[in-house]
Amino acid sequence: MTAVLEIRDLQVTFATPLGDLVAVRGVDLEVAAGEVLGVVGESGSGKSVTFLAAMGLLPATATVRGSVKVDGIELVGASPRELRRVRGRLMSMIFQDPLSALNPVHRVGAQIAEMLQAHQKMGDRAAATRAGELLELVGIPQPADRARQYPHEFSGGMRQRGVIAIAMANRPKVLVADEPTTALDVTVQAQILELLRDLRRELGMSMVLITHDLGVVAGNTDRVAVMYAGEVVEQAPTRALFARMRMPYTEALLNSIPKVDQPSGQKLQVIEGRLPDPGNRPSGCGCADRCPYVQPKCRAEHPPLAADADGTLYRCWYPLGGAR
Repeated sequence: MTAVLEIRDLQVTFATPLGDLVAVRGVDLEVAAGEVLGVVGESGSGKSVTFLAAMGLLPATATVRGSVKVDGIELVGASPRELRRVRGRLMSMIFQDPLSALNPVHRVGAQIAEMLQAHQKMGDRAAATRAGELLELVGIPQPADRARQYPHEFSGGMRQRGVIAIAMANRPKVLVADEPTTALDVTVQAQILELLRDLRRELGMSMVLITHDLGVVAGNTDRVAVMYAGEVVEQAPTRALFARMRMPYTEALLNSIPKVDQPSGQKLQVIEGRLPDPGNRPSGCGCADRCPYVQPKCRAEHPPLAADADGTLYRCWYPLGGAR
């Protein structure tokens, strides 16, 4: 299948008073037409930074190298004008916090209409009408009335739906959903994920679902890329990943999910330790200090990506199941 999003050797470095911090290290990813890619990892693993860099949304302190192509258009090094033509039309993002993503002093309908008018020749009345239709599409009741309200008048779930309406307004080819269910209760989380599934199928989009929860990607993605310390450490079709994980880190992420049938009083499993310092990365595997299977070679040499016969990629000297 043809890739609509191609990321090659993406590197992101932030200049700080303490020196350069490398947040993303040579990431390679691609998303095919109509595909859903799940990107999983702890906070600080580089998930959001990767896609903010791809869309040219990082601050001036960031240096971005490599290549990002959307529908064949190169975004790394593109001018602000070129990026504005792509953002919202070919590639859109649902940000983590809808309350801060929405402008508090503008009505929600006006913010959706602004996105439409930025990329389409649409008058004020037509844009306002379409904004109401989009609010109805994402499941907001009484859309005409709600369009005239401000973000603080929406509930958390409704604000998330409003942000989705803005991102979907111009039917982008790639939708990046960055932790779209953060701070929502379980019922609303399920509704938002179901909404994204339905919209993707209806509009034929590709989607990147960024999350820290392997449980979220299990039933909502076609492929999964696991990130750790700014690198992709495992990548596989979703079913293949859950059938046979190669990375101990991926296994640890799965084991840290609370189980419904977990005995009362049993402690939740946690991943001990923390991510390595991005300004002082160890020479070996970044997971070495947290891995229960660590060997001397893991601390001495950084593992390259290896591939199994089924196409699974992993970055480990001693993978689960004894490959390599």
